[in-house]
Amino acid sequence: MKHAYVYYRIDPAQTSLVAPRIDALLDALARYCSEPPRRLRRCDDPSTWMEIYEGIADFAAFSAAMERAVLDLDCAGATVGERHLECFSAPDPAP
Repeated sequence: MKHAYVYYRIDPAQTSLVAPRIDALLDALARYCSEPPRRLRRCDDPSTWMEIYEGIADFAAFSAAMERAVLDLDCAGATVGERHLECFSAPDPAP
């Protein structure tokens, strides 16, 4: 299983505009995850947000769905700069 972490900045004055778009994105991508996706903000910088998607079986399908949903929901237009997607997985067992 893979896990995706997306981080980006927002304009804090636009939180009421951005939050519903990101929450809709989380809802749209939940079917690709074994755990409900969630949205966090950085403790020392409320303009930095992170989305966490865990337990992704088909990362290619997830990534394609994310690209479509980000466009459809205009999530990129609600952020300052680019969204950064990172993929992580558990380490291979020791031999």
